Amino acid sequence: MNVYPRSLRAAIAALVMVLAGPAFGDEEPAPIEHLKGQGFEVTDRFQAPGGLIGYVGRLDGKPLAAYLTPDGEHMVVGPMLDGNGRNLTRPRLPGRSGEDASEEAWSRLENADWFVDGAEDADTVIYTFTDPNCPYCHRFREAAAPWVDAGRVQIRHIMVGILKSDSPEKAATILDSADPAAALLRNQNQFNDGGIAVDQESVARARERVQQNNRLMREMGLRATPVIYYRDEQGQVARRQGMPRPSQLPTILGSPRPDS
Repeated sequence: MNVYPRSLRAAIAALVMVLAGPAFGDEEPAPIEHLKGQGFEVTDRFQAPGGLIGYVGRLDGKPLAAYLTPDGEHMVVGPMLDGNGRNLTRPRLPGRSGEDASEEAWSRLENADWFVDGAEDADTVIYTFTDPNCPYCHRFREAAAPWVDAGRVQIRHIMVGILKSDSPEKAATILDSADPAAALLRNQNQFNDGGIAVDQESVARARERVQQNNRLMREMGLRATPVIYYRDEQGQVARRQGMPRPSQLPTILGSPRPDS
């Protein structure tokens, strides 16, 4: 989904805007003034690598970064990466309620209604929003199994019910079970046969817990599962929506595959 206004799509796709304007002075250079005219609200200005000046802020409520070239006449819109592929822009982007990968988001997840899947003393902790009817949630759990089984990773599942009409009931059944992690795996193993059997007593007890998790997901601007929150190699909060590629798993799960 394109998060920028239609008028800026071509510029962002090309990543470069070329706009004539004055050099630095009392007024902002013309490229930044142009973006501000489109609704860009600047929250920070900083010296960036390569002699660029970085501007971060919000456009239509969404985080945006722009980098001004030293002549003040050209602007690059989008994230800045270093030679190792590390995103240098993300830590500077302002937080917001929605699509947030930040310490504030991590704190909200820590205080959410989750259950532990994996070793209590695992070195790596990740959070995932999990719907019992989500095939990609099951695939991610299967892909993460070597790390979980080796005691390296603890997955904290935040059960939601958003995909199908019986998703909330299945999520409540799993949450209310004596061993939610085992119930999750039963649901995964029985997925092709309809998944875990719904327990109406559990539904009555845990319905509100699932609804709270659904609300949290909406408040964080998330619309699909799985959504995985983890800490990258620099310890920064990162987020991955959807099933990760195999090459991404060591980064998300904090170490090379145990049996490789």
